Amino acid sequence: MPKTEFSPSIESRPTYPGLTSQGSAPAIMVADAAGAEALVDLVATDASVMDHAHVVLIAKAPELAAKLTALTPKALHEAPDLDAATPLVTQILDTAKMGTQLYLAGSEGVIGHVSALAFARGLPMEAIQSEHRGSIARRMQCVHCKGITEDVTTDPFVCAHCDLTLFMRDHFSRRLGVFQAVCVDAETPGVVPATEEIRP
Repeated sequence: MPKTEFSPSIESRPTYPGLTSQGSAPAIMVADAAGAEALVDLVATDASVMDHAHVVLIAKAPELAAKLTALTPKALHEAPDLDAATPLVTQILDTAKMGTQLYLAGSEGVIGHVSALAFARGLPMEAIQSEHRGSIARRMQCVHCKGITEDVTTDPFVCAHCDLTLFMRDHFSRRLGVFQAVCVDAETPGVVPATEEIRP
């Protein structure tokens, strides 16, 4: 599956240039089901990238786990979803040595969330690589209640925490790993534009 092409946007909008091997440097690799294929493609360019790699697969997919195991990483960890993966990824990041590379592949939600965990632990931006694969759903934070709504695919959408109808902005918070959303009808209550599917 090819990398997703995103439309030009504002400066804070993340870009996902793709994964490039940093050789046998210590590595943490986090991927969802769609992103696992990006790891397979990465190994095809340089198998040594797995020599010291801890791979976290966020998927209930035994066939993908077997495929990644065949790439012979130092360790393979599995989690059924992002919530279950978070403590595991945090633990691996907390024990990372200097020079560790972080490879992220999959949805914007996975990439943004894990990037934020890494930034909070002092991993430099230049040590983080990302490649978008699969769903274009976003993690959105309501700027009013600060609640985070996962897997948003429409604009506007309803906040899962305060029930406000929100407009999706391209502004992205690296610190939080989320896009920001604002009330769509704050000045004209009840006047809400038609819902549309988001585009890359």
